[in-house]
Amino acid sequence: MKIMIKAVAALLVLSGALSLGSCRKDPTNTSTSGLSTIVCDASFQNIMDQEIDVFEYTTKGRANIIPYYVSEKACVDSLLDFKTKTIVIPRELNQKEIDYLKGHKKLVRTNRIAVDAIALIVNKDNPIEMLSISEIADILSGRVTQWNELSPNKLGEIQVVFDDEGSSTVQYMRDSLLHGGKFGDNVYAQHSNLEVFSQVQNRKGAIGIIGVSWISSDMRTRDLPREERIKTLSENDTTVADFDPAVKVLKVHRDDDIHAYKPYQAYIYEGNYPLYRSIYMISTGVNGSLSHGFFSFVTGTIGQKIIQRTGILPARVQPRMVNLY
Repeated sequence: MKIMIKAVAALLVLSGALSLGSCRKDPTNTSTSGLSTIVCDASFQNIMDQEIDVFEYTTKGRANIIPYYVSEKACVDSLLDFKTKTIVIPRELNQKEIDYLKGHKKLVRTNRIAVDAIALIVNKDNPIEMLSISEIADILSGRVTQWNELSPNKLGEIQVVFDDEGSSTVQYMRDSLLHGGKFGDNVYAQHSNLEVFSQVQNRKGAIGIIGVSWISSDMRTRDLPREERIKTLSENDTTVADFDPAVKVLKVHRDDDIHAYKPYQAYIYEGNYPLYRSIYMISTGVNGSLSHGFFSFVTGTIGQKIIQRTGILPARVQPRMVNLY
């Protein structure tokens, strides 16, 4: 309902601007007030929703950030087509893209805001506990299609489920594990990360590939009133130390390492968990604008603590090291 209201507000502002043309000045826009958009990779929706909610609360309702959650390519296209001033994607702009924006007198700010881990989740009744990188590649390529090819297991066919065929998670796994190769016939796309989670809960032979923030048990704080969530952000320790118990999170190990790890923040920080990628916030907003104000908020202390609470690794705030069993 909140997103729908925001969308209607954005359309009203846009239609008003088009009807009045040059006879009316743009609405007042400061670093903490006005209306702005952000186009974000859909993999990070639950993270950015929290950032926006807290930011708008701190501005006492004067700021309104309209989010759009789409593919990585659509994010970049929106920035290059000047449809938005802020995007969040799992890569930096390439030199050609930067030169294009600079050619249109746009100042490009890029900040790594987090390191996201790609988690592998299975049904709680699946006896498997860990996979190697090569075993994951064999599953994705279709060279391995049955669970009993990996370990004693009676669950039969392996069904791999991703969020969406055009998602950055799909692209990451294809590029890093298959080196651009094709997925096997046992790989399926859903329509959201929540559907991936649901499929794994309901299908014993399924393995879900999903961003770690979607399985963090500490995401329960998003259901608290905003006042309570902001209070929790003032705590020194916001390190996530557990996952949602509704699914099993697999350990993963490199082929040259006998030690396997779950995607806990400490293991992401130390580089032990092998499936990870950086997340970047990119803005062409000028100083004093709302888009620049939101950029500063996400890259600042509170914004980074919000990210830490979601289970991924913030760029600026180091996790507390804990013993994980």
